[in-house]
Amino acid sequence: MNKDQNLDVFVTCQDHSVSGEKFQLLHDTTYDMLITSPKPSDKDLGKYYESEDYISHTDSKRSLFEKLYHVVKEYSLNKKVKLISKLNNGPGKLLDIGAGTGDFLVTAKNAGWSVCGMEPNEQAKNLAKQKQVNLEPTTDNYKNSSFDIITMWHVLEHVPNLQDQIKELKRLLKPGGYLVVAVPNFKSYDATYYKSFWAAYDVPRHLWHFSKTSIQKLFGDQTIKLEKTLPMSFDSFYVALLSEKYKNGKMNFIKAFWVGLLSNLKGKRSGEFSSHIYILKN
Repeated sequence: MNKDQNLDVFVTCQDHSVSGEKFQLLHDTTYDMLITSPKPSDKDLGKYYESEDYISHTDSKRSLFEKLYHVVKEYSLNKKVKLISKLNNGPGKLLDIGAGTGDFLVTAKNAGWSVCGMEPNEQAKNLAKQKQVNLEPTTDNYKNSSFDIITMWHVLEHVPNLQDQIKELKRLLKPGGYLVVAVPNFKSYDATYYKSFWAAYDVPRHLWHFSKTSIQKLFGDQTIKLEKTLPMSFDSFYVALLSEKYKNGKMNFIKAFWVGLLSNLKGKRSGEFSSHIYILKN
């Protein structure tokens, strides 16, 4: 990232989940990515996650929306494990960074993987522990070249020190190992449609907002090569539903389904889906 250049304001967004504060997204043209500004300090960042509705840190199934989320989640977990098993030609040693409540690691473990996980959130770690998954608060104690596969499912956009995190991934990954990174795509149709109300901007929890170019360049700086990009087709519906709530005050399932479907159809032509899974090789 070029910290010396003047960054243009791309859009101004509101934190709809916790604080109600407004933040600007600045466009870094060198990496073709957006940067949340002002960036909360490390000591203040935690307070923006203090919400019962922060779904990645809960196993709650209170509403129809949350129940639907967990049905899709179960399907997606199995699909993710099949993906990493195919990349590695079978089970190996896995690290999941930002492991949440540990469900992905449980699914991978049941498929024969040797699993490790990192998660800083105490509530999420406690829920994971109930599933016999112990998560570390950092990756500092893992040895160099320890893992066949490292995954970050909608986590990279949250990390405070982006380039330091990518260097750490390089350190931990075996030569020839794979990194699987899933992040929202601000160039998707649903992002363009909802503009400042697009739920996947999720300021200020999302500090960075990526395009295909930014992923390729950021990891290329550490000689990690982008090999393949896959769509996350369910994300457009989930994001559209939340975006409808932020824009109009209620979840309009029919409208959200239509926008989500349209985003996927347009994504098939443009290659720009609501979220992407990036397969990167060390």
